[in-house]
Amino acid sequence: MLHRLTIRDFVLVDRLELEFKAGFGTLTGETGAGKSILVDALAFALGERSDTNLIRVGRERAEVSVEFDLRGSPAVADGLRELDIETDDGLLIRRVVDGSGRSRAYLNGSPITAQQLRDVGESLVDIYGQHEHQSLLRGDAQRNLLDTHAQLIPLQKEVSEAWRLWREARSMFDTAAGSVEDLQREREQLDWQVREVETLGFSLTEWEALNIEHKRLAHAASLVEGARFSLDLLAEGEGACEGQFDSAARRLDGLAAYDPGLAEVVDLLKSAQAELNEAISALRRYSDRVELDPQRLLEIERRIDAVLVCARKFRTSPEGLTTLLARWQERLTAVSASSDLTALESRVNAARAHYEEVAGRLTKSRAGAAQALGVEVSRVMQQLALGGGRFEVALVPVTGGSAHGLEQVEFRIAGLSGSETRALAKAASGGELSRISLAIQVVTSQAVNVPTLLFDEVDVGIGGGVAEVVGRLLSELGAKRQVLCVTHLPQVAARANWQWQVSKHSHGDQVCSRVLALDDEARIEELARMLGGVEITAITRQHAREMLCLTG
Repeated sequence: MLHRLTIRDFVLVDRLELEFKAGFGTLTGETGAGKSILVDALAFALGERSDTNLIRVGRERAEVSVEFDLRGSPAVADGLRELDIETDDGLLIRRVVDGSGRSRAYLNGSPITAQQLRDVGESLVDIYGQHEHQSLLRGDAQRNLLDTHAQLIPLQKEVSEAWRLWREARSMFDTAAGSVEDLQREREQLDWQVREVETLGFSLTEWEALNIEHKRLAHAASLVEGARFSLDLLAEGEGACEGQFDSAARRLDGLAAYDPGLAEVVDLLKSAQAELNEAISALRRYSDRVELDPQRLLEIERRIDAVLVCARKFRTSPEGLTTLLARWQERLTAVSASSDLTALESRVNAARAHYEEVAGRLTKSRAGAAQALGVEVSRVMQQLALGGGRFEVALVPVTGGSAHGLEQVEFRIAGLSGSETRALAKAASGGELSRISLAIQVVTSQAVNVPTLLFDEVDVGIGGGVAEVVGRLLSELGAKRQVLCVTHLPQVAARANWQWQVSKHSHGDQVCSRVLALDDEARIEELARMLGGVEITAITRQHAREMLCLTG
């Protein structure tokens, strides 16, 4: 659950640290005091878009930190470990935005991307805004709410991917059917080019070996002559180096008996003599092996010429032939597949069958979830002075399907403006729409696994006995998870387990928002203000005290 919120230089807030409790809590205060700023700060920390307008006037940057207790949220902790972030049952999110508009985010000190922050934030807190009912008039929002409530988002994504693959296969078939002749000509050209290079049987390893052998055979005469000259000089001619070297070594070896200082020289000569003997042996072996072979030289030159001719024909270097061949072979495979209309048509049919199977499963799951959601929302509507109203979730078939499935999702209402079932946007007035939206939010939030729910003035336009019901519904929800509500209604605030008051103060030309945790007496004063307006009387205080006693 949400444990602590720390704000620095955010809009009207200079410095603020709040510790949250479990259960149901409310934020109250005068209009414009900054209640929604706290909601905005939390949303910013959890990944909402940022800009420089969030920075307090005269400051260089804004910073918001949020701490969560994850002991009751093992799934969240598991997800964080997949990001290589250790939690120890706690999580600290810190986000900063500077004067350039650049924002940075950290999880337990580790930097993360904006998308990773949003993913983590969605698993920690659900925020329901006061204008949520406006989005509920959109078909895409209705569909996503149903699928989220019924935990069908993974299946929805599977349907979307199946649709994409079907459309892709269909596009390939249509393209191929419209350009069969062009593809056939390209296939023939590629086939000829591939056979040309494959017939050559060329490889880079062979090309390197050919060049080395050609260089040796082309200079064979010079190599033979040089080897013989060196052998004569070192070992086989008159006055050869080997014999003179041996004589010097023996002479000095004998003299070393008279002067030990020559022993080191003798050792060096013996070592050099061994090296010389090894060099002479290697030179003899080389001389026996190297020979003139004009026939082999001619064969190699013909092979090199064939490679060069082929490379010039396709405007590349010999080293580039293998890359060119691989590219042609890949393209030939693709063109051959594209020109096979029978195979392409089979692929289209298979992709369509897969889409219809997956989309059919989604339709079946949606149908069951739609019926259950309609019953639950209708039940809550009766408690919100919408007696006789009935909520339905209709699945309207879409010809041919779409990326979202075989149907559109449409929220409908019956019994408010006549008995006929009509679309939500056409059947409800503004006040009714707000209460229906609240009923939907209360029902769907119970199926959400996030530990903290935040309702930002969703009770606007509601009063009297209905407000008491709203407070009770939120209180019941708070028994199961942490619930926060920004409200103007004393009937809602009185139901809370704890209450904060948000106020605005001026310091010279600076305006700041402050938050005060209220004890029982302070809550009575705040509820009295909410009940009685500017002038608070003993009667309003007594009424406030009774409200707290009745709900306590």
